[in-house]
Amino acid sequence: MEKLALFGILSIPVIALSWRALFTVSSHGFYRFFAWEGILWLIASNYSYWFDDPFSLKQIISWVLLILGGYLVIAGIQDFKKYGKIDRSRDEKILFDFEKTTKLIDRGVYKYIRHPLYASLISLTWGIFFKNPETGLFFVSLLSTLLFYVTSRFDEKECIAYFGDIYRDYMKRSKMFIPFLF
Repeated sequence: MEKLALFGILSIPVIALSWRALFTVSSHGFYRFFAWEGILWLIASNYSYWFDDPFSLKQIISWVLLILGGYLVIAGIQDFKKYGKIDRSRDEKILFDFEKTTKLIDRGVYKYIRHPLYASLISLTWGIFFKNPETGLFFVSLLSTLLFYVTSRFDEKECIAYFGDIYRDYMKRSKMFIPFLF
């Protein structure tokens, strides 16, 4: 019951942030919402294991993934601010303001991966999972990862619609989540 209550409380701000996208299945925000909910379920399930057995292999793997996720989100946001030329007057109402870039970002971390922010969330997902890896939570983590992949594919469709061939060329030069691999 405690886990369900915590999940519900944590879901309130995510619902508030995502409500516009929840009614647009063709938007990347729709799938991102459910992936975020997967992360929240993992947090509600594993928060009490956060510092258990700190030098165990599962905790070391967890912290490496969490630190990687932190690096990717910081680098991605810095590049967004530095290179993205945000224009809040862009008409896409389902986008967050920081997503309303008018210049394709292909420098910094974006030179190597197209989706550092989603890669950070995937890393966060698995970092939280490894706090207390259980079979049921493995499937939640897998589903959340799949939803971030789907989110990225829809995001790419939106980027192609806005940037056109420039984005298609960028897709050929970069990977989705892991530099030089995938």
